[in-house]
This record gives sequence, structure tokens and C-alpha cells, in this order.
Amino acid sequence: MHENQQPQTEAFELSAAERAAIEHEMHHYEDPRAASIEALKIVQKQRGWVPDGAIYAIADVLGIPASDVEGVATFYSQIFRQPVGRHVIRYCDSVVCHITGYQGIQAALEKKLDIKPGQTTFDGRFTLLPTCCLGNCDKGPSMMIDEDTHSHLTPEAIPDLLERYK
Repeated sequence: MHENQQPQTEAFELSAAERAAIEHEMHHYEDPRAASIEALKIVQKQRGWVPDGAIYAIADVLGIPASDVEGVATFYSQIFRQPVGRHVIRYCDSVVCHITGYQGIQAALEKKLDIKPGQTTFDGRFTLLPTCCLGNCDKGPSMMIDEDTHSHLTPEAIPDLLERYK
């Protein structure tokens, strides 16, 4: 099997807009591998996540091995390799947030959403993901919902905070 040949039977095609955007990004870098993170973000923005077939399609456009694209995709926690909810909650479980009480935040999220880390609510509204650091150590415990950072959290504040995200 060729390096970038998809092992699955389902065909995958990038949209014309995705392909054009990836090709545009390629021209900003001497090494096409450097464009792989941007290519992954392009696909994720359009589809909400990066399916397996997209890894091979991106590799073909960039002219690099699919394993290189997969390595980038799995390294960055902001790239979703499976479908996620409409809103992605990332709570910090670093040492600093551990000291400031992230466990109470995690418990409140699990209780309110009735899911465990890595799961999505039955209605597809939220996905709950732990992350090692949000770069907000002086304001912990912290979490992000989509691109919004929430700091100095308390378990009691979680239900009202989640209601802001429909």
C-alpha cells in the first residue's frame, strides 16, 4: 500500500475551498510539513473535527507522508480526531490547578453534564476534555469553553456558566 493510500473503504475528499486554502498556506513555508498544522485547522474549521481520510488527503496536497500529518494531529490537543459537541469544554488538570481545586470543577462538570472526560452529552451540546495547561496558572482553577477562558472557578458557578452556551 502506498504511504498516503487510505486503508479504509470510505472515500474522502477535501472540498474545493479546503484544498485551495491548504494550497495557499503551503506557499508560506519552505517545508510543506510546516503547513500541516494550518491544513488540519482548515479541515477542522469546516467539519468540526479531522476524520482519518482528511489526514491522507492533507498529506497528498502537501506531498508529505500521512504519518507526518497524523503525528501533528495527535500531538496537538486542539485538533479533534473524533466528532465533538457544539461546545468543547477544556478544563485544566495541571499541578497548579490541582492545588487550586480543579477536582471540584471536574466533579461539577461531570454532575451537571452527566458525562465523564472524553465524552459528549447525549444532545451533542458539550464535549468534556481535560488538558494539561491553559496558560492561566495565576488564575486557577481554569477552563475554556470553545475559545472563552473562565478563571477563578468554583463548583457552584458551573451550572450558570454552562447555561450561557446553548
